[in-house]
Amino acid sequence: MKELLRTTDPTVIAFATVLLEGEGITAFAMDVHMSILDGSLGILPQRLMVADRDLFMARAILNDNGVEVLA
Repeated sequence: MKELLRTTDPTVIAFATVLLEGEGITAFAMDVHMSILDGSLGILPQRLMVADRDLFMARAILNDNGVEVLA
């Protein structure tokens, strides 16, 4: 799995996941429950992961929809 994006905004993770699933790409959100460790302040970033084979298409889909991805 490859890291596609990292953010502290859970709405970005949800939006990106829906976009990718609409194109048939399975995305997995990691570190979703880490807010327990930081006292629910939301300062620890969440990561969105995709399979290695889907990385190129996932980047293109998110870039086309205005979501910044990791290089």
